[in-house]
This record gives sequence, C-alpha cells and structure tokens, in this order.
Amino acid sequence: MSKHIETTCVQGGYTPGNGEPRQIPIIQSTTFKYDTSEDMGKLFDLEASGYFYTRLQNPTNDHVAAKIAALEGGTAAMLTSSGQAASFFSVFNLAGVGDHVVASSTIYGGTYNLFAVTMKRMGIDFTFVSPDCTDEELEAAFRPNTKAVFGETIANPALVVLDIERFAKAAHAHGVPLIIDNTFATPVNCRPIEWGADIVVHSTTKYMDGHGSAVGGCIVDSGKFDWMAHAEKFPGLCTPDESYHGITYVTKFGNGAAYITKATAQLMRDFGAIQAPQNAFLLNLGLESLHVRMARHCENGLAVAKYLSRSDMVDWVRYPDLPGDKYYELARKYLPNGSCGVVSFGVKGGRKAAENFMKHLHIAAIETHVADARTCCLHPASATHRQMNDDELRKCGILPELVRFSCGIENAEDLIADIDQALAANR
Repeated sequence: MSKHIETTCVQGGYTPGNGEPRQIPIIQSTTFKYDTSEDMGKLFDLEASGYFYTRLQNPTNDHVAAKIAALEGGTAAMLTSSGQAASFFSVFNLAGVGDHVVASSTIYGGTYNLFAVTMKRMGIDFTFVSPDCTDEELEAAFRPNTKAVFGETIANPALVVLDIERFAKAAHAHGVPLIIDNTFATPVNCRPIEWGADIVVHSTTKYMDGHGSAVGGCIVDSGKFDWMAHAEKFPGLCTPDESYHGITYVTKFGNGAAYITKATAQLMRDFGAIQAPQNAFLLNLGLESLHVRMARHCENGLAVAKYLSRSDMVDWVRYPDLPGDKYYELARKYLPNGSCGVVSFGVKGGRKAAENFMKHLHIAAIETHVADARTCCLHPASATHRQMNDDELRKCGILPELVRFSCGIENAEDLIADIDQALAANR
C-alpha cells in the first residue's frame, strides 16, 4: 500500500481478489457456518482466525478497522458502536476496580461524565489535570495504581491542542500508555502515534463518517507499548485469562495485537458494543473522501475564525490555526496542515445573546452533532455539557456565551454571511 495517506483513505483495508466486489461487501449476518464443531472450537480457543458471531467481530468491520489502523500508523484496530464505547473500552481494557487514570480536564463533556461519574461507580478513579499544567503538576497527578493517561488532540469544544509529546513522556515515565482521542484532527491532520501516543480512539460519527448517517467509534493500537515490561500493572494482558483457557494475550499475540485481541475477546464479548456492518460500510464511504473534506473544513474554519475575530459582536474566538490563538504554536507543531473545521467563540452579551444568535441562523443548523459535511452549531452549556456545574464548565473551558460552530464544506462566503446576519439580530 502507498505511503501517502490520500491513497490509504481510498484503498486501504481491503484489496479485492479476481472477480470479487470492488467495494467492501456488507456481511449483514449475525452468525457464520462451519463444517465441524472442531473448526468452530478453534475460534473459541483463539487458535484460529475467523468469525462466528457478529457481536464480537464481522468481516466488514474488520476491513474498515484495518483502514483506520493504516491511517493512524497502528498495528491493530477495532470498531465500536459509538465514540463513547471506544473511550470506555480503551480505558476499561486496562483499568478495573481500585485503579486510577490521569485525564485532561478539557476532554469532551460526555467523556468527562463517563469517567468522572459512570466509571467512578465501577471503582476506577480519575484525576483531571489542565492540559496547560506544569510538569510538576502533571507529575503529581500520578499514583502507584495509575494505569493510563487520556487526552484529546483537539479538545471538544474548548479547542485546546494537547502537547502530546509532553503527556506521552510523563505517561511512559510511569510505565503506562497514553490514550489520545483524535476525533477532531483525524489522522489526515495529526497522527498521535508518531508523537508518542500508544492508543488512539475516534468517534467515527464525526469527520470520518462525514455525512451524519452512522454512529460509530474506533480504537487503534500502536503496537509499541511494551506491556510485559510493566506486567505488574497490566495483569489482564500479561497473566492467563481463565475465561479463554488460560491464554496470556501478550505472550500469544505480542505487543502488536494483544491489546485489541483482549478488547475483542473480553469486552466486546461481554458488552456487545459492536458497530453494525451497515454502519461500517457507510463509514468507509466517508473515509474515502476524508483527505479531501478535511482540507475544505480547515479552509472554511480559518475563514470564519478570521471574520469573527474582526466582529464587534464577538468577545473572543478560539481556533488553533488563527494567528494569536493560545494554541497556535502547538497547532503548528502537531497540526501543520490544519486543525479542524470547528470554531468556538463567545457572543457579546452572554448566554441570552448566544441563544438569540443561533435562533437567527439559516444555513447552520442547531444540532448536537458536529464535524460533518453540513455546517451546524451548538450552545454547549445548555446541551452537551449541561450535566456540569459552573466550576466544572470553567475547568473544561466552557463559558455561558460559548458557541461551537462546526464549519461544513459549503462556500465560506455563505457561512460568513449567515453568521453576520445572525449576529446583527443582537444589535
């Protein structure tokens, strides 16, 4: 396969044989037939590769997961039913009752709630640190029972750019992997594994899908983390799994496949958060144009950000590619080809003015969705982050007047004209 990411977007993950379907086939079947019980038994013992029940694996999904693994530069990947499922699996595959995880405080509100509330009830404790914390503050967040560090390449919707190398260095100094949510950047604009990340997750519902048709998630393993070097921290990977006949995942599958195999054999088996094959097919259609769309999203995002920065109806603008932005230099380092199409800004006049602005938009739709071909916007404090109190909102970089504006691939002049007339309603 070509080393160029554009070609991988189009052709990665699946190579048809002579007379086989040119497009990835949809294997819309719950089960798979075998000639003998012995043949099927080898699958249950993880002694052979293959499929027996779509709750665990499906050929359509595996082709698409292989494409995303190639895009990210990983060794193995799995699709999940949603981005939330991917985030959950990525951590729960390593941590259990009595364990601890360090996470960036500016992560997506749904992920924050998953970690701070739901997984806390499961016995896993999280310490949230500012992405801008000092090295000393980051060091102080670790505990003897820390099992991972979690962050986002570009935070949703705070648009904080994480210093991936710095967080990876800290994680590795404590013998734990760095997990990065790369949803907003996509591998077209940033490949976190190249900067030291060990595991990458995506909500494929966003830019990867691109058309707003299919909810999904993905986990990619870099294959670079040496689990056995820290075996005492990761018994699930480094000691026998009695639910699979005493298999030790790292011993049998190596660093390149142990993590994803365990996530499939244990977590997908027990939780069943599989992505539907039809959704995986739709996801692949989006991936084929990802490299083209991301360039347009970034072009529109920068044009809108520049316009907003000049408006007297706007208090502030956050966009990593905008000169003068707090994260501009980090964006140049990690995202030299552009960040994303999402712009966050504060409407002058506070919460009421922000809500009034959105009521007057015509092209941009008010949606909980973000990052697809159509422009949409959201007031996070009253939607995705409404479960947080004011103090938690501030820590996540969310203010009452914040509007998250997701630029689609329409004409930038039309988007700016729509924003201009909507802002004028507050005069």
